[in-house]
Formats: sequence, C-alpha cells, structure tokens
Amino acid sequence: MSAKAIHPTASISPKAQLGKDVQVDAYAVIGAGVRIGDRTMVKHHATIDQNTRIGEDCLIFPFSSLGTDPQDVTYKGEETFVHIGDRNIIREFTTINRGTVKGGGYTRLGNDNYLMAYAHVAHDCQIGSHVILSNNATLAGHVEIGDYAVLSGFCAVHQFVRIGRNAYIGGYSVVCQDVLPFAKVAQTRESFSFYGPNSIGMMRNGFSREFIENIKDIFHIIYRSDLNTTQAVKKISEDHHGADESQVIIDFISKTKRGILKNFRQDG
Repeated sequence: MSAKAIHPTASISPKAQLGKDVQVDAYAVIGAGVRIGDRTMVKHHATIDQNTRIGEDCLIFPFSSLGTDPQDVTYKGEETFVHIGDRNIIREFTTINRGTVKGGGYTRLGNDNYLMAYAHVAHDCQIGSHVILSNNATLAGHVEIGDYAVLSGFCAVHQFVRIGRNAYIGGYSVVCQDVLPFAKVAQTRESFSFYGPNSIGMMRNGFSREFIENIKDIFHIIYRSDLNTTQAVKKISEDHHGADESQVIIDFISKTKRGILKNFRQDG
C-alpha cells in the first residue's frame, strides 16, 4: 500500500486492514475491524464503520456511510457485520447498516452492484450480485434481493420482503409483498401491480427466447387464470416439468412469508 494513496487527513483505525493499492481520500474515516480489499477507492468524507468487510476494486463515493449501527430499537451493541463483495460502486450519501443478532448478524452484498445516491440498505438485508438500487431506493430490514434485480428511484421495500432475480421495480413503488423472479412491477395511483415479465432485462442478460416465452406462460398461469397460488404452482409443475425456469418460480413461491404480489395491471 503506497503512502501516497492515503491522505494525511484520513482517520484510519490501527485495527483496520487495507489491501494493496487501496486509496483513501481526505477526511475519510475507517473504523476498527474494517477490512478493505485490493485496489478499492474510498473517496473523501466517506465513513466505513466497525466490522465492515469490503472486497476488491470497489468504489466508495463521498459522504457514504457503511457499517454503522442497525436502526433497530432492540439493538444493544452486539458485535455484528457488513460484508460487501468485489467491484461494487456505492454512490454519495448511501447508507448500509450492520446486521442484528436476531437477523443472523450480517448485512451482505454480492459483487458488481451499483447503489446510486441516497440508497439505503438496512440491517440484515441480503443482496445478490449485479443489482441496481437507483437514487433514494430504500430497503427496510431483512429484505432479500436476487441477482440482476433493478429497483428504480424512490422505491421503498417493506421489511422481510423478497425480490426475485432479474425483477424490475418501477419508480416510486411501495413494495409490501414478494416480487417473483423475472417480473416487472410498478406503482400506480390505484395499486402496486404486476405488469408482465421483465423481457427486456432478460434479453439484455442473455436469456434465450424459449426461456422468456416459458416465463410468459408461467406468469399467465399465475396472473391470468382463475387458479389460486397452490393450484397455479401445481399446473406450472405439470406444464413445465423439469424446466429450470419453472423450478426457480416454484422454489421462490414455496419460501414466501409475506405472500407474492398478485395484482395484475390489465393494460400493462
């Protein structure tokens, strides 16, 4: 680690560990128990609090705050953690809180995520890889987000909600139930509704036309038939037996605690 890469006004705990070629700019604060991987850049006035692990080649922008205490009234100072993977970009004023003991103790982010300005990741959230949180997207505690999901600006996600992989959430949405993998959903004045499969997102991520057509058929069973969720799952299993896409949807539904979003926007 080059001495030139650490600004003299930066405050770095002697109990922090910095990898090779880490850059820490002016007035950044790095606390005890922090571990930062090689080539990660911490811009000026960023704060990385205790027990935060950040991977390689990340970019932490000014005034972001990572690894601070969970915003949970039951938290009593227990040792908990934030783990952030490689190649994440975390923009200005983003906040990521440590976990709680009752939630497993860890807030986790995978690799290659992009968190835009003012995004908030609360305690015990579990975020996959290649996820985008747009400006002011806000996650309550214990939220789970699958790989390649996109949350548009000013989304708010209720605690314990799960958002499936490759899902797309429209701007200003209030998400109170689980969102299926590959779904496109958005808030209107009337309700928060399913609009169809995230076809464009799937094409951009290399899914075959056959896969996308199968997802459309699965969603038609869930949202356009008169079947309840249990009946829909049975029909999906029969019509798409052994297909990867059907198993992803069935597994997701089987683990829901808050129920899946069922409102359907007819003109979507």
